[in-house]
Amino acid sequence: MALWVDKHRPRDLSKLDYHKVQADQLKNLCKEGDFPHLMFYGPSGAGKKTRIMCLLRELYGGGVERLRNETMTFTTPSNRKVEIMTVSSNYHMEVNPSDAGIYDRVVVVDLIKQVAQTHQIDTAGQREFKVIVLSEVDELTKDAQHALRRTMEKYVATCRIILSVNSTSRVIPAIRSRCLGIRVAAPTEEEIVSILQFTCKKESLHIPEGLAQRIAQQCDRNLRRAILMLEACKVQQYPFTINQEITELDWQMYLRETANQIMLEQTPAKLEKIRERLYELLSQGVPPDMIFKGLVQNLVLNCDMELKAKTLQFAASYEHRMHNGSKHIFHLEAFVAQFMNIYKKYLADMVMDDF
Repeated sequence: MALWVDKHRPRDLSKLDYHKVQADQLKNLCKEGDFPHLMFYGPSGAGKKTRIMCLLRELYGGGVERLRNETMTFTTPSNRKVEIMTVSSNYHMEVNPSDAGIYDRVVVVDLIKQVAQTHQIDTAGQREFKVIVLSEVDELTKDAQHALRRTMEKYVATCRIILSVNSTSRVIPAIRSRCLGIRVAAPTEEEIVSILQFTCKKESLHIPEGLAQRIAQQCDRNLRRAILMLEACKVQQYPFTINQEITELDWQMYLRETANQIMLEQTPAKLEKIRERLYELLSQGVPPDMIFKGLVQNLVLNCDMELKAKTLQFAASYEHRMHNGSKHIFHLEAFVAQFMNIYKKYLADMVMDDF
């Protein structure tokens, strides 16, 4: 049984619920003879993947929905085998090369080469090129991004690249200049309320407007999260009530508990336990950016203005290092250690002032 977020995902550009002018522009783009490389950018949960799939359907028809999951194996220069999961149809392939970690360059080069060198079996009524959808390109290493730029130029005759990124600031200018940028802004709270009501209508349910507004406020303008929260509310209690409790995501509660433990004790032993909790969040697929943001938000709740300023200053520094580095856990742990240090000094100064 499919989740509502997948079950009610629009499959056609004309059925998108918001950014309708952009949808019309994408439709017109498909009719043009010269189809460019594209880069969809915007926050998580804004609808980038939905628009990409609608665009592919507009290009190739219903055949892009006949998907198959495959594991592709790539060999690194040191003869190490790297396995990557891909989702593909006869016309396109979706892959997240950042899953390969430091070997992402090998994946980018070999994958595009393999796809670009295979031609369509049935070209009647179809495009003369295949499409490769690359997710989280802003998480790729600089070497992989430079290799991607060269490969995009080399195989432009038989292959088009569609990139999905959260932030263009971490994509090299050479790639940005070779793609048509399409910004997918997060939906407004009013649009999220409308979509939640429409989803309930499809499920033959009634949702009070007050509850829909509360979900829209708590989801941080992330539509995917809003629909998941709505379905969790349905499992918890139906008929809906305006004041019913909205179930918080497990990882958010776990992160808040982690922040509370940091505030309660600042010792090397506690730091080691916090590291284990951060590892747990990363291993469950929670993005490091969201861990950092949630951790900082929970830590500064009970701090005075001076301590808040210091915390935010260190957070900005360590987050910048995390983006430039490869091991996220090192920088998360370093930030926690730094916060423990300044918080312990703050508590000691408070005790001294009392005397």
